[in-house]
Amino acid sequence: MHAPPLIFWLIALVLGLCAGSFLNVVITRLPVMLMQQWRAQARAALELPEETPERFNIAFPASMCPGCRAPIKWHDNLPVLGWLKRRGRCAACGTRISVQYPLVELAGGAIALASLALYGVTFETLFIAGACLALLAMAVIDLRTQLLPDILTLPLLWAGLLYQLLFQPLMLPSAVIGAMAGYLILWSVYWLFKLLTGRDGMGYGDFKLLAALGAWLGWQFLPLVLIIAAGLGAIVGIALQVSVKDKRGIPMAFGPFLALAGWVALLGGDGLMALYLQLSGL
Repeated sequence: MHAPPLIFWLIALVLGLCAGSFLNVVITRLPVMLMQQWRAQARAALELPEETPERFNIAFPASMCPGCRAPIKWHDNLPVLGWLKRRGRCAACGTRISVQYPLVELAGGAIALASLALYGVTFETLFIAGACLALLAMAVIDLRTQLLPDILTLPLLWAGLLYQLLFQPLMLPSAVIGAMAGYLILWSVYWLFKLLTGRDGMGYGDFKLLAALGAWLGWQFLPLVLIIAAGLGAIVGIALQVSVKDKRGIPMAFGPFLALAGWVALLGGDGLMALYLQLSGL
């Protein structure tokens, strides 16, 4: 496959950075929107008077400082550049702006470039980049809130089946089995852990995320995804337990490690599977 012209690399980088900027909005606002929705449902179930919360969604209000709530000007809202220009602080009050924002934007740019490099200028690239961006959003949301919302996991699952239907129709049976197996594997682990310990070991969102990865990758990749996710989770968990006293005994989100394993498998492809089979002796 010939390397795309320079203009395509620049377009991919800009679109990826902008997508990362949008993901920051989703990451910050979606959990708040879900909490408002759940609160309203709980009040309705308890027959309590309805509340009228302020209008709040992905598009409204405009971007603002989390400290003084001053609107952020468009030139301060440019991906990465705006954060660097203000040295990570609000222009109005000087409140520190989280490094999450430029990191997610840079990750979006890296995902776009990696997808273009591996899949070229094709519609398949858009699907792969979209899946990786969705995984990025879910990883950060889970890291911040220990939530994996259905509004993200379930569309990712269906998009995976659509991807197979459009680009690899012969893989569709494998993808369907992968979706079912992905859910059932972690569902079984959850209930086994609960029966043995009486505690919840993970959330239902993890089942749905692995099911989505099974739809995108096929059932053959699930062992590799689980090995990578569990291995990284164990390394990070042990390191945190040893080095940070405040983290001891605190549950750790598994979604970010599943997402990272999903990126590796989606972008590594057949070469990674061949190496895995060689190392495992299969």
